[in-house]
Amino acid sequence: MGYWGYPRYVSVAEKRAKAEKKLKQLLKKNPGMRPVILQGSAIANTWWGKSWNENLERYADYGNRIGRGRSYVRNQAVLDLQIAPGKVEALVQGSASSPYEVTIGIKPIPPETWKAILRACDGKMASLQALLSGEFPKDLQEIFMAKGKGLFPAPAEIKLSCSCPDWAVMCKHVAAVLYGIGARLDENPNLFFTLRKADVTELISKAVADQTDSLLKKAKQKSTRVMDSADLSDVFGIDLANPAENDDHAVMPKRTAGGKTRGKASTGGSEPPHVITAGKSGTAPPVRKKPAERKKSVQGTTKTPPVGPRKNASSKKPQAGTAKTAGPPPPVSAVDRTLALIRKSKSGIGIPELIEKTGFDPRKIYNIVFRLKKMGKIRSVSHGIYIGVP
Repeated sequence: MGYWGYPRYVSVAEKRAKAEKKLKQLLKKNPGMRPVILQGSAIANTWWGKSWNENLERYADYGNRIGRGRSYVRNQAVLDLQIAPGKVEALVQGSASSPYEVTIGIKPIPPETWKAILRACDGKMASLQALLSGEFPKDLQEIFMAKGKGLFPAPAEIKLSCSCPDWAVMCKHVAAVLYGIGARLDENPNLFFTLRKADVTELISKAVADQTDSLLKKAKQKSTRVMDSADLSDVFGIDLANPAENDDHAVMPKRTAGGKTRGKASTGGSEPPHVITAGKSGTAPPVRKKPAERKKSVQGTTKTPPVGPRKNASSKKPQAGTAKTAGPPPPVSAVDRTLALIRKSKSGIGIPELIEKTGFDPRKIYNIVFRLKKMGKIRSVSHGIYIGVP
């Protein structure tokens, strides 16, 4: 107890030491606790964390009292903060020996607001990374931050509760938790959509689908830089014939002055099954050496390894009665692979786990999930969690 009835002054170092000691005790009983520990002096550094705090500070209901929680969150007094759909539960160390319990309820985004945001994002969102990092057009930032019509909640959509004896609804412990949410969004911005019960996959999939449709429409138009084989024949004055398969010793003719051709034989092999003939200037058969001449040309030169595939001891003819080995199985498409993983999971699987197991780009996964939902092969059991449809 301090002098004249005022509480005793507690230094910052003493507050932090008290919070750290209590956290160690609680972690022994509950290892799953998630304390808010800031990296540096700033409470939030990313667009999502800063925007969350800015949204709260601009309302008169919160602006006068929310600042009381800054020192608490900086001193690591928020010992635990758990974000669930529409709800935040936290423990905050105050002046008492035991931490106070804080509960914050947040209403989901209204359906009409969510639809308006989806329409505004058509074709403007390139990937999930761009969304979660805040690297999207400025007009989308203004839409997301619109008062009462954006992604961020208004005071009327937030319900606050704390076990401390303070009569004020916005006590220091509640304010610390509100700032702690902004700090937690720095670590994982996807938690924002969890908190507001919004399907982030729907936001990204629609934008990616719009881009995909645009690319497919462009792909149907034949590019002027792509030339058919007939066009090549007209331009270069030659006839293109398909080469024979499994021929490693073909004599490749070369064009000389006057439209004639000369051939160069490799060391052994069969005769060339294809030739390139001259166009308008007439045709000239390739020069082919006789077997005797080829033999003479080889003498006196250093031996070179054969061009064709070398036979080894293992390349023997299969014995009678032995079965021939089957060829490699046909490749599995990305859609089938993703669908198989979703159907294999009985309780549902999320986008991050699909990205990790398939190794696909996030944009590709979101596009596949969107297509599978549209085809009715999968359905979402909650935001971002999908199961197969029997």
